[in-house]
Amino acid sequence: MAQNNRTTRTFGLQPADVTPRALWLNRRSLLAGMGAIALTAGRPAQAAGPYSTDLPPNSLEDITSYNNFYEFGFGKEDPARLAGGLTTSPWAVQIDGLVERPGTYALEDLLAGLTIEDRIYRFRCVEAWSMVIPWNGVPLAAILDKVGVQSGARFVAFESLARPEEMPGVAAGLLNFPYREGLRLDEAMHPLTLMATGLYGETLPNQNGAPLRLVVPWKYGFKSAKSLVRITLTDTQPTTTWQGLQPAEYGFYANVNPKVDHPRWSQASERRVGGGLFAPRVDTLMFNGYEEFVADLYKGQDLAVDY
Repeated sequence: MAQNNRTTRTFGLQPADVTPRALWLNRRSLLAGMGAIALTAGRPAQAAGPYSTDLPPNSLEDITSYNNFYEFGFGKEDPARLAGGLTTSPWAVQIDGLVERPGTYALEDLLAGLTIEDRIYRFRCVEAWSMVIPWNGVPLAAILDKVGVQSGARFVAFESLARPEEMPGVAAGLLNFPYREGLRLDEAMHPLTLMATGLYGETLPNQNGAPLRLVVPWKYGFKSAKSLVRITLTDTQPTTTWQGLQPAEYGFYANVNPKVDHPRWSQASERRVGGGLFAPRVDTLMFNGYEEFVADLYKGQDLAVDY
C-alpha cells in the first residue's frame, strides 16, 4: 500500500481511453498539478489522501452494477435497477446522543467547511468477493468533531433511510429495517473511516448509498451503512442489523480476517469482481490490507471471539 498515491496517473489520453475511470485518473493528475481547481462546480479541490492503495480501481460499471443494498432487493443487480427513483435532495441527518451540538443537519450544512478527499480503498464483502473503489468524502472524525463528542461516548450508531414508497426491499420487509450499524468510537475516529459523498469524483450514485454512506475499509462491507439519516453517540454498544439477525455469523466488529471463517464458507481468499469468469481467487489480507494502520485498535482482543 502506498501513501500519498497521487503521482502515477494517466496523461495524454487516447480516444480509446475515454472511459469514466481513465477520465477520472486524468483529472486527478491535473488536479495534483493545478491544486486549486475543483472537480465539480461548487465542490472544493480535493486534498491528497495518505491511505490510498496502488491497486487499479474497478470500473464504474462494476461498482455501480454489482452490490448489496437490501432496501432495494437481495439481487446484486437490484440496486442499479430499482434505486433510480430514490429522492436524495433535500437530505438531512439527525445527530444525537452524547454530542455537544445535537440536531438535524441539512447535508450541505453538515459538510460545510470540510474538504472532500479522494481515497482509493479496497472493499471486501463478507460473501468473499472484493473490489477496489475510488471514493470521495470526508473523514467521519471531521463530522464528529464538528458536532462535538461528549466524554462519556464510547460507540457510534448509524441508521439508514427506510422509505418504503421508494425502496421496494423495505416495502417487502426483506430485513428488519431501518438498517442499523455501529462502530466503537476509536474506530469511528480513525482517519481511514470515511463518510463517502461520491465516487470517481462525481456524486454518489443512488445504488451505492447516496447521498451519504459510511466506508470502513478494514471491515466487511456490511458495516458500511448506506443512505445515512441518523448518527447517535452512545455509551453502550449498539445492536446492529446483521448481528441481531444472525449473531453466530455476523459479529459487531466484522474485521476482515482470513483466519476466521464464516460458518458457511472460508474467508481465506476472495474473488475480485471484474477479473473475468476464470480469474484466480486471491488471498485475503488481514484487516483487508490495512493492518499497519488499524491493528493497534485491537491489542489484547481475541478477534476469533470479537469477530
